[in-house]
Amino acid sequence: MEVKIGVQNVAREITFESTETAEQIQQTVAAAVAAKDLITLRDDKGRVVVVPADRLGYLEIGAPEKGRVGFGSL
Repeated sequence: MEVKIGVQNVAREITFESTETAEQIQQTVAAAVAAKDLITLRDDKGRVVVVPADRLGYLEIGAPEKGRVGFGSL
């Protein structure tokens, strides 16, 4: 699952792949925001991404886009 996190006052978004479902990610973020705690997510390589909940700008959860292979016409 592709995850994009926008952080307030930061120009670049955080983008990573996660093995968790969209529902699991959404529940984790919602609980952290409600508790005004840290949002802690793990990517598919085992790295941990931590963002302060009060600095969350946006969260985008979606399936990874498959790359196109070959030469085609549009």
